[in-house]
Amino acid sequence: MSVPQQRWYVVQTQPNAEKKAAAHLERQGFVTYLPRYLKKRRHARRTETISAPLFPRYMFVSVDVEAQRWRSIFSTVGVSRLVCTGETPLAVADDVIATLKQREDTSGFIKLEPRALRRGEKVRVLDGVFTDCFGLYEGMPDRDRVAILLDLLGRKVRVLVDAESIAAA
Repeated sequence: MSVPQQRWYVVQTQPNAEKKAAAHLERQGFVTYLPRYLKKRRHARRTETISAPLFPRYMFVSVDVEAQRWRSIFSTVGVSRLVCTGETPLAVADDVIATLKQREDTSGFIKLEPRALRRGEKVRVLDGVFTDCFGLYEGMPDRDRVAILLDLLGRKVRVLVDAESIAAA
């Protein structure tokens, strides 16, 4: 008699169907893990914090490929495919899942540390009036806003934008 070999595998979901796929997989008796984080979203001049998947369109499922009927994953509602190498599902290292779970807060959301930008580093504006403009990071004069230099009308202009609305270019 063999010892059960529960391993984590990657499931690709249909667009925006991670929660639906997780619910249907759990109804079939599979253990799922959908890492989530709190994301700030701006819409119509309002900022709200929403729960978002850490890996959009991907989640993890724990399966014993020797004992469970894992091929049913392919036809599960919300699932596009199980990531495989040939016919065999591709296992994820256990420490990957453990590391993700260690980074969760008490509410179950992964805590992301912002990457520190250095003065003079090139950045791109993600939203707002200057969306898709490139500039140089100048500093962070207060807790929520950053100063960047944008090349506007042939000269460098210092602009203050929300810290969440820029990313390294």
